[in-house]
Amino acid sequence: MSTLAPEAYLRPEIIRQVQRFDLKAKFVMEGFLAGLHASPFKGFSVEFSEHRKYVPGDDIRSIDWKVWSRTNRYFVKQYEAETNLMGHLLVDVSASMGYSGPDAQALSKLEYATYLAGAMAYLMIHQQDPVGLVTFGSGLEAYLKPKSKPSHLLSILRVLSEARPKGPTGLAEQLHRIAEMIPHRGLVVLLTDLLDDETRVLDALSHLRYRGHDVIVFQIFSAAEAHFPFDELTRFEDVEEQEAAQVAEPTAIRTAYLEEVHAFLERYRTECTKRRVDFVPLDTSQSFDKALMAYLTRRCGR
Repeated sequence: MSTLAPEAYLRPEIIRQVQRFDLKAKFVMEGFLAGLHASPFKGFSVEFSEHRKYVPGDDIRSIDWKVWSRTNRYFVKQYEAETNLMGHLLVDVSASMGYSGPDAQALSKLEYATYLAGAMAYLMIHQQDPVGLVTFGSGLEAYLKPKSKPSHLLSILRVLSEARPKGPTGLAEQLHRIAEMIPHRGLVVLLTDLLDDETRVLDALSHLRYRGHDVIVFQIFSAAEAHFPFDELTRFEDVEEQEAAQVAEPTAIRTAYLEEVHAFLERYRTECTKRRVDFVPLDTSQSFDKALMAYLTRRCGR
């Protein structure tokens, strides 16, 4: 895990020093955000919330003419999308998230998750939406309540920069716990490899949805896990269960392995769709800014 100071996440010159990570600086720079006509996080929940008085500058198309006919006063409809979005970033820091593959210079799943979480925190605070952070493994590691102050961003980045992978996963258990901790409806963004019992994890995601949260799951694999590049004698270890197997010819099992990975992702895609949970599989070879913006663009278009 890198030891960059938290402020480094926002400095283009530092990001250029880690070009091997292929994390584009433009995602966390003012120029990129200024180019957005509307925040990609707005419009997630467009159900009617309340009326407010019309003020000069409001779009006249938002005036509720039925209310005007009864009261002879101008009111505009306000939707959930116009209110501050309460965001919660949940980052899995269990031992499996420390895997980066055979390339010692490759980005680990946890590093990828922390950069992505840091960029999302920057984006949300920039648009004055409160955002909080939870890091967890077998238990809760850190919890920052949602705030929208610029100084809060440094607190989030500091926790992310100090995150280290350790211990067995407690994904399902901790998601249930977090669902009970969050008092108000909001956006819950989960960054994890989902390597836990599928049924229990899906039940926990249902719990979050039952509590009224809009849920996005960024499922993160290393490039090696996603593509299985091994072609010679390799020792595979389960860092959480402390089990290992040595395989003389990995190419002989590549097809079967990739089929299992595909089935794993499709099961989650299907089950998350049923629960109205957005499922976004990524691997660490992907430039996350492009992957995230492509996803947000699609979602805003719905």
